Amino acid sequence: MIQEHIFVGIDASKLRFDGYAHPCGKRLSVGSSPSEIAALTRQVAALSPIAVGLEASGGYERKLADSLHAAGLEVHILPPARVRGFARALGQVAKTDAIDAAMIARYLEATRHRLKPYAPDPARARLSALAAHRRRLVAEKSGLASQLDTIDEPVVRDMIEARQRTIAHDVKQLDKAVKDLLAATPHLRRQHARLCQVAGVGPTFATTLLADLPELGQVSPKVIAALLGVAPHARQSGNSNRPGRCSGGRKHLRDIAYMGTLSAIKAKAPVLQPFYARLRTNGKPFKLAMVATMRKLITILNAIARSDPAFA
Repeated sequence: MIQEHIFVGIDASKLRFDGYAHPCGKRLSVGSSPSEIAALTRQVAALSPIAVGLEASGGYERKLADSLHAAGLEVHILPPARVRGFARALGQVAKTDAIDAAMIARYLEATRHRLKPYAPDPARARLSALAAHRRRLVAEKSGLASQLDTIDEPVVRDMIEARQRTIAHDVKQLDKAVKDLLAATPHLRRQHARLCQVAGVGPTFATTLLADLPELGQVSPKVIAALLGVAPHARQSGNSNRPGRCSGGRKHLRDIAYMGTLSAIKAKAPVLQPFYARLRTNGKPFKLAMVATMRKLITILNAIARSDPAFA
């Protein structure tokens, strides 16, 4: 009897996990308490799957992913938009937790050869959490600053200014926590220092790269540009061959990379500024030239991470 190659898909939510084993059709459903996560891990391991896929669900999937990885299983955390696009391509219009679990399993089977398995890194996870909360606070502070331009009520202004002071204090605390974490994690500290040597990469940009772009140095220049969202995707059909268009990618990384690239251009960085100036001289519009220069920057950083001893 030929052994089936089983792929397990799991839809994660705050209170429950719904699983589906493809192609045998076995369904699993448990709550999200620690004991239930342990029980689900044992049930999945008993199936001896080739791989297990979980849809990224704002962090609700992380404890189960860690448990499955600790049990020796190959785990993948998958982007929901791609799984949903895959379901639509199969004509699956309805959407339920059970259906999602089945689509995750089938998507994993179809794309596993292109995916990198999940590998827990506690220090990097802490760095990501600190960086994410810092972004939230900075965004809130910016929103409050714009409100002060139009609000005259003294009580409201006092409250907004007090909140701004609190945010500024909290941001300093987060920056100190990041500094302490880097000091306690030698490999991240070395990588952070090396990235900061590149024109346009400051401490915040370097921290975000380490926290939220673990693929840096592990993938090709085209893939890393696509992950940042600065890779133009071809749009050719028949005799039509329209210019490529950038889409997708990690927006918060792209926003920081934009500011870093702009700083490098203004500072006349040896590689980036001449590259940008040449594009502008050749008639390229500002936005296109900026995107191309951001792509140049991330390609340089990817090459450094691939070859520099600090990233070994």
